[in-house]
Amino acid sequence: MSQPSPEVYEAGKGMDAHNAAMRGIRARNDRTYDPHEPTRVWVDEDNTPDGVRDSLTIILNTGGCRWARAGGCTMCGYVAESVEGGTVAHEALMDQLDVCLDHEREHADGPCPLIKIYTSGSFLDEREVPAETRRAIAEAFGDRERIVVESLPDFVEHDRLVDFTEQGLAVDVAVGLETATDRVRHDCVNKYFDFADFVAASEQARDAGAGIKAYLLMKPPFLSESEAVADMIASVERCAEYAHTVSMNPCNVQRHTMVEELYHDGGYRPPWLWSVAEVLHETADADALVISDPVGHGSDRGPHNCGECDDHVQTAIKDFDLRQDPSVFEQVSCECERTWEAVMEREKSYGLPLAR
Repeated sequence: MSQPSPEVYEAGKGMDAHNAAMRGIRARNDRTYDPHEPTRVWVDEDNTPDGVRDSLTIILNTGGCRWARAGGCTMCGYVAESVEGGTVAHEALMDQLDVCLDHEREHADGPCPLIKIYTSGSFLDEREVPAETRRAIAEAFGDRERIVVESLPDFVEHDRLVDFTEQGLAVDVAVGLETATDRVRHDCVNKYFDFADFVAASEQARDAGAGIKAYLLMKPPFLSESEAVADMIASVERCAEYAHTVSMNPCNVQRHTMVEELYHDGGYRPPWLWSVAEVLHETADADALVISDPVGHGSDRGPHNCGECDDHVQTAIKDFDLRQDPSVFEQVSCECERTWEAVMEREKSYGLPLAR
């Protein structure tokens, strides 16, 4: 990744000291990436407002999130996988799309009705994905059922979404809100916008005939386990007023991030899988589809329990995602649940983590 630097767009946003430190941390990355190859692509199945659908998930390799290049969020290291120079040409992005379609033909039984496109930033930011490319992608997937694109609220504009809705696609805009609590988003995540901006983005989406999918972050740095659980329960309930789907993402330790610095210094532990199950159980009756996909589960850098029960709890979480039945969590148990309960009761944010 080229040397990160603040731009006019980022001026005055977030915590200046943190952004300066993060630019130094991110500058340690010396990896390079091919602009003609996507970052990742895979075939899976997901729960949607219309039921469970086969899905093609595409992570395009772009110039990276402009907020991350200025310093960015405490936990996000995806910008470390971005292409040198800060931008990728239309032709190269279309080459990436061809690779993804080849992958689908090889690994799926047929065209997937659900398409999810991410850039590790904002798909609707025309510096990451030019308008020409956005329109070409909309046309390429015009015969599918639903498409999900991710964006910061700033770039959720009516005209950019119409490119997709005019194709007859059901469109969801995934917004990395992280939490409904402004103070947690500002001070723990270093995200500059307010909940009111998320609400405004949801209105833009609705006016264009699109829906909202809210991404929340389970246990950002500086919160105790119990504080993180309480914040997620409250956030899911508040987001359900504006989003038809709420995806709760347990924090994991990514490279070249502030969370990684804290982790190596003994100041951060990813959330317990029991905490993820607790939030899903307590919000099962929310007026939205609530799902979670713990990345890196069972590893020390990902959400984990004791190591013995991690896969069983992860299976229950995946089962809940598809069935929305909280009784699945009654099928898993482990002695380490007592340790988690003690952490929930006794851990304080000024002395965490209480247990590894």
